[in-house]
Amino acid sequence: MAANAEIKVGPVLSFRGHEARDGVVRWKVSALVGVVKGARPPALYCDGNKVPSPVVLADRAGLTLLRYDLTVPLEDQERRIPYAIDGVEALWQFTVPGKASAVRSTYVSCNGFSDPRAMRKLKHKAGSVWEDILANHDRTLRPEAPIDKEQRWHLQRGHGEKVQRFHVLLMGGDQVYFDSLWEDIPELKDWTHLDREAQIAYPVSSDLQQRISDYYFNTYCERWLKPARGGWSRQTEDRDSADVMARIPTVMMWDDHDIFDGWGSYTPQMQNCPVAQTIFHCAREAFWVFQLQHQLGLLPELQPHSTFTAADAPQFEPVAWSRQLADDPLRLALLDGQPGFSHSLTLGKMPVLVLDLRSERSRKQILSEPTWKAMEKWLMSLPTGEDKQRANHLLLLSSVPVAHPKLSAAATLLDTFGSDNVVDSNADDLRDQWTHEDHEPERKRLTRLLIKTAQDKRVRISLLSGDVHVAAWGSLYRKDASPDKNWLSIQQLTSSAVMHPPPSGPIEQLFVKLLNAMAEKVQRIDTEHQCEMMLFPAHHRYVMAARNWLALESDPEHDEATGPRLWATWRCETEQGFSNHLLAIHPAPALS
Repeated sequence: MAANAEIKVGPVLSFRGHEARDGVVRWKVSALVGVVKGARPPALYCDGNKVPSPVVLADRAGLTLLRYDLTVPLEDQERRIPYAIDGVEALWQFTVPGKASAVRSTYVSCNGFSDPRAMRKLKHKAGSVWEDILANHDRTLRPEAPIDKEQRWHLQRGHGEKVQRFHVLLMGGDQVYFDSLWEDIPELKDWTHLDREAQIAYPVSSDLQQRISDYYFNTYCERWLKPARGGWSRQTEDRDSADVMARIPTVMMWDDHDIFDGWGSYTPQMQNCPVAQTIFHCAREAFWVFQLQHQLGLLPELQPHSTFTAADAPQFEPVAWSRQLADDPLRLALLDGQPGFSHSLTLGKMPVLVLDLRSERSRKQILSEPTWKAMEKWLMSLPTGEDKQRANHLLLLSSVPVAHPKLSAAATLLDTFGSDNVVDSNADDLRDQWTHEDHEPERKRLTRLLIKTAQDKRVRISLLSGDVHVAAWGSLYRKDASPDKNWLSIQQLTSSAVMHPPPSGPIEQLFVKLLNAMAEKVQRIDTEHQCEMMLFPAHHRYVMAARNWLALESDPEHDEATGPRLWATWRCETEQGFSNHLLAIHPAPALS
């Protein structure tokens, strides 16, 4: 039995896909639990049964990170799956869909603050958006009646109208803001005050590398299960991200703050200096364990494919992920032939592609050629329009929006006068964008690839993104089609942020006005395609500067010939509470 104080992080649920075997469809879920090193792994009970012994993901920083298998069979109707940790008072549950049910998901990004001083800008408490997600997910999270001590593990299933709303929580980047490491680690704080040449030449000792690694592991624990809350209890609920991640299985992909602000947008000399590379190495290990929930010993090092120079984009040896993770029954479906962490999954009948835009990023590159090829191969493998198994809708997670107001003049100015200052780099936010001139060739390639896929596979494609701390809706489309009414148009749904404050100061408000002004201009992608920002639903401007989250749900009943619509609902924080902003995205119709 584990004492409550021994649980340092988790449970954090992770969705691992679903599979049909021997006539049974299994919904694969894992739970990350971190305990004090040396503590006995606690027993975990799910759906009335004791879960098999956990896999040890890592022993690091005085912690043992464990992964439990909560896989359950799907039934005809959706149902709640209760689970508990022996010795911990709290009880949790998550909902799985019925065999033929549509999957309901929610999307969030930017769960933190780049600067603690930003908290003073908030008009509501830091976790109010997480509270709203919980309020919409389930209004009665606690069991209706106490469970007898002797019958503690005889947990009852829930059916029908008592189910919770969301099956999956999509998290699009910046799950943790690690910019605090420049203040919290003394050597790194001193390093930020050195001149540029000294920074680039600064050697990293094994002791410093160990403390950086420990910092990432400990910070995940402190941010995902705040020590101030005093662990888990049935009597108190913080209704924060910890509560949500313990109730809705997650799908996560990192962005720059999961490493440090602006990773990938610094000069090659700065990005490849010993300090930056050490930080990236430690962040990558922690991301693999905490967000992807894989064993640390199975993470291969990034192997350079060619000599890196100031003019080059980084190239790494591709990884055969299916072979690398062959013995892991809960492995994520990472795309073979890429060095990064892009992976795929299916939500019911809806395929989802989750792109890693950070592992290979540089000023001149977002994705390397092997990753482009792996993505193209996966898209080509989708069922065609004539196939009865074809999907009506495809989701692609791009942490940074592909369709967003383009600020070319501001980007040029910041590129000219910007610096490699990791503490105050104003230029990186614009250099990060797909719309930056250095990344426009890749945006063109992605647009053409997705619209061709939509046409060849007869599937509607929508993009989910965060990063920019506003809510917005955009469209990428062929010039001979409409931006919103033609099923070949690619819809961009931007939801950011769930925690970080929106632009609110005088300078930031001017920036939002500039965004709205530039959003009125249609962007030319190439001779055949263009990008257009759409007026945000139920709002009079193109971008809405408010903390927000996004719900994604399909029509429960629909005509087989037309397929279900995808309903996107933004919940945006206001002075009085939250406002709803609803968008219906029609699917690609079936061939007549």
